Amino acid sequence: MRRAAALVRLAVAVVAVVALVFDVEYTLGFSTFSTVNYFLYFTFQSNAVNVLVLAASGLATLRPAPGRGRTRLSAWAGSIRGIVTTYVIVSGIVFGTIVTQASSHQYRIEVPLSSQVLHFWIPAYLVLDWIVGIGRPRLLWRTVPISLGFPIVWGVFTLVRGSIVGWYPYFFLDPSQVTPPEFVFYAGIALALFAGITALLAWLSRLPSAPEWRSRWLRRRGR
Repeated sequence: MRRAAALVRLAVAVVAVVALVFDVEYTLGFSTFSTVNYFLYFTFQSNAVNVLVLAASGLATLRPAPGRGRTRLSAWAGSIRGIVTTYVIVSGIVFGTIVTQASSHQYRIEVPLSSQVLHFWIPAYLVLDWIVGIGRPRLLWRTVPISLGFPIVWGVFTLVRGSIVGWYPYFFLDPSQVTPPEFVFYAGIALALFAGITALLAWLSRLPSAPEWRSRWLRRRGR
């Protein structure tokens, strides 16, 4: 089971790389869109780092720790995995919300297959993988406030750059589309999502993994 989980993580990392490449190629098809802007999307950055995390986690899961069958993940490495998992999940939630809201306002947003993989399929896989818990690290509670660090820095940088170049990756960051109170509202929701999902992952990390549940079930049956 551990070997299968590790191989799946490595395979998903490869799929993510392919999806990122095709998504960049799709974006290049729009002559009015700056390629530099694409790389500043939170989705791209979180998924790019997630490729490295998935690969590292997959390789680490192939090496069971002595006695308990767990990987040798240090506290900081486990925190990175949990934080990046949060970022990818939030990216999917935000994008899904934007697409849904756009369709309800008679505005259609194209969602190519590469974008579907990055925003929906991979986040769904990460949630399932974390719940199954094979090689899952125990996420410390202090990871919750730490997870807000990069989104805040990214947001400040995006606002400053946007005021200079006149481009914002998401409508709720654009002063021409939202009022200051609306911006505070959306920013609060985003930060709450980051903190809430990280806290949920920390709580789930304290539950038995699928192999542990299986071992307990077999012991109760006397096997």
